[in-house]
Amino acid sequence: MKKEQKWIKKRHAFATELARFVLTPVARCKYGAAPERFKEQGDRAYLILYNHQTPFDQFFVGMSFQGPVYYMATEDIFSKGVVSALLRFLVAPIPIVKSTSDLKAVKTCIRVAREGGTIAIAPEGNRTYSGKTEYMNPAIAGLAKKLGLPIALYRIEGGYGVQPRWSDKTRKGAMRCYVSRVIEPDEAAAMTNDALMAEIRNGLYVNEGETGGIYRSKRRAEYLERAVYWCPYCGLSTFESSGNEIACTRCKRRIVYGEDKRLTGVGFDFPFGSVAAWYDAQSAYVGGLDLSGYADKPLFRDVADLYDVVLQKRKKRIAKGAAMRLYGDRIEIDADEPLVLPFAQMHAAAALGRNRLNLFTPERTYQIRGGKRFNALKYVNIYYHSKHMNRGDTDGQFLGL
Repeated sequence: MKKEQKWIKKRHAFATELARFVLTPVARCKYGAAPERFKEQGDRAYLILYNHQTPFDQFFVGMSFQGPVYYMATEDIFSKGVVSALLRFLVAPIPIVKSTSDLKAVKTCIRVAREGGTIAIAPEGNRTYSGKTEYMNPAIAGLAKKLGLPIALYRIEGGYGVQPRWSDKTRKGAMRCYVSRVIEPDEAAAMTNDALMAEIRNGLYVNEGETGGIYRSKRRAEYLERAVYWCPYCGLSTFESSGNEIACTRCKRRIVYGEDKRLTGVGFDFPFGSVAAWYDAQSAYVGGLDLSGYADKPLFRDVADLYDVVLQKRKKRIAKGAAMRLYGDRIEIDADEPLVLPFAQMHAAAALGRNRLNLFTPERTYQIRGGKRFNALKYVNIYYHSKHMNRGDTDGQFLGL
């Protein structure tokens, strides 16, 4: 029987130091961030848990810690051919299939911990759309105990102001990235899983949608329509943004996104003062939506490219500019071979990056890539709401993020 090779390689340390040297100036110039070094690290390995605000978060973590850090990363980065092969070779991230229970990822974490490696995980599994720290899978507490490593809670503050998930552009503003608390292994072992999970949530929770700070840009509202699809005056709708404003395409009301992240109606009183408040109201609306009326009438229509994904290997485009319809119980896509994906036969849906969508079935995984204004979030929210309704869970709060 062939002996299993070690996950940790000497080259990972060299690649990590090179990355720190190259990316530290980027963090300072682009994000206004100077991650605080964790001086108490010493020679110990840690489980780093961090809240997720920007596409650069893993690099902020790496700048605060010594030595290589092994990041749990979504399967999407492992389906990019040569780039993925290079990442595996240089830094060996731990692959996980997003929005699913991935036992292989858990086993890899245990393997890395036994070899003396430091592991980093974003328990949200998603970058926040609203500025608030999102839902965290409670299974992270059990994993943390199983690994037996000291737990470093790494807080990222100001990242949502600098670059919201729905935006392509950064703003000029301040960030802070630091270890807020360390939970020692014996302390974690003495806690129940629920108590440990509460400690983790408390240590990582931020609400950037409500707190202060000034973030300057001339395109502050651009692509906010990737995060909002409900109008308090029109119900389900579509939006278009330009510069610092976003407008509902149905009622034409315009909302300004300010430098302080506050929302203001143009010529009217908008009921939500922040994206976080709007996002929460949108989620509440969807959570109470009767989907039975949308079996024959779609909630939304889009045009997007369709890809067939072989997880952690490759992607192949199978339809370009395909018409796509979201119903209350399924998704239909007009590819060369029309595709119907009943929610009852899917096991997950996940938003990736700014506006990509993965749809998981037992047989295949599909990726949807729409245009710049494509909103993947609504598909994820409606899918999970439908699953709750089919189970009779009228109190289901989790809408996929």
